[in-house]
Amino acid sequence: MTPRFTPGQLHVHSGLEDMVATARALRAVGRKIALVPTMGALHDGHRQLMRTARRLPGTVLAASIFVNPLQFGPNEDFDRYPRPLEQDLQVCGEERVELVFTPSREDMYPGGPEVTVDPGPLGGELEGASRPGHFAGVLTVVSKLFNIIRPDYAVFGEKDYQQLTLIRKLVRDLNHDVRIIGVPIVREADGLARSSRNTYLAGDQRTVALTLSAALAAGARVSAGGAGVVLESARAVLDKEPLVEVDYLELRGTDLGPAPERGEARLLVAARVGTTRLIDNAPVVLGVEGEG
Repeated sequence: MTPRFTPGQLHVHSGLEDMVATARALRAVGRKIALVPTMGALHDGHRQLMRTARRLPGTVLAASIFVNPLQFGPNEDFDRYPRPLEQDLQVCGEERVELVFTPSREDMYPGGPEVTVDPGPLGGELEGASRPGHFAGVLTVVSKLFNIIRPDYAVFGEKDYQQLTLIRKLVRDLNHDVRIIGVPIVREADGLARSSRNTYLAGDQRTVALTLSAALAAGARVSAGGAGVVLESARAVLDKEPLVEVDYLELRGTDLGPAPERGEARLLVAARVGTTRLIDNAPVVLGVEGEG
């Protein structure tokens, strides 16, 4: 039996079969689905993704909440990753989400999984170089969510810019019938990129973490001078803060290939502040006066 769906109300499905049946029934009556995949611990960045999805015409707004074990390495924070489900469902209700999928690990990965998605060469660079297997885990769970829910749209934040880029490649190469929408980074008033991991920052670490966004801003301000000047300016800011342990600072093209001599590019940084690993990025326009 297909679960009852009442437009405008919040429906929560933890079981895979109920989720599949509801999504199928919605498609059967011509409703489109806009999906916001999350790992929970929802903040204003997630709210912005939901608001973007809600503005898509004729859609049912759906979200998934699942802390995906495949994208965590053996020494990462899977066990301590925040899981405030009741608070998350309250956020979903406030943002007028109509459908929430909260599967268990057993639902998503019965007996394994034994088959995962290979992210290709880009999956081993930047974040992938520091977190082996991370993007195979991300693309595997995203591909499963696309197959379970069959959304017409899926909305992701640009803070995880490499993830967004790889998901676009996933859709292209594996022929998923879904349109991917990227949403600019949501920042705190002081510039810190919103992240569920910001809750790990203790005491002065919160102030130290602002070094990442300050470095990106410094690089963007001098982007007319070209790639070398951008990286030099950003690195100088990072080097002034000894409590920031930089993993990488790189300038890439918008597709995360080599940066062009002129035109749009992306400046990306990852670093540790204490035991917390943070990432951030910013668009820059190289070699063009008045841009960046």
